[in-house]
Amino acid sequence: MESLSPNVFVRDMHATIDFYEQLGFLPVMTVPEAGKGPLVWAMLRSGQVTFMFQSFESLGDSLPPVRRDDGGSLLFYINVKGIRDFFDRVKDKVTVLHGLQKTFYGATEFSITDNNKYVLTFAEDES
Repeated sequence: MESLSPNVFVRDMHATIDFYEQLGFLPVMTVPEAGKGPLVWAMLRSGQVTFMFQSFESLGDSLPPVRRDDGGSLLFYINVKGIRDFFDRVKDKVTVLHGLQKTFYGATEFSITDNNKYVLTFAEDES
């Protein structure tokens, strides 16, 4: 195995892209290409972290086990460099679940929710 790129189902592709751009992610690819119709899928990347987003509508009746509602019973754990600067840059633009804190395993972390109610935890080993 070489990488993991979650494909997250969302209701509003444009709002999702806007949200993740505030976190420093940039669109890499969309379907259809930009300006050629309503978006049904997008790939965004920041450093080595990649997210794919797909509209619920594009699922149709395929993949019945995928829940058709916002959020999920999962947490995206993202390692970053310069966590304190990153937190200061985004804290007033997002919903913060908990601010910077040192964990029992030595990482400095903070958690937010995205516009689709998914939880993102950003972490850095500052030692």
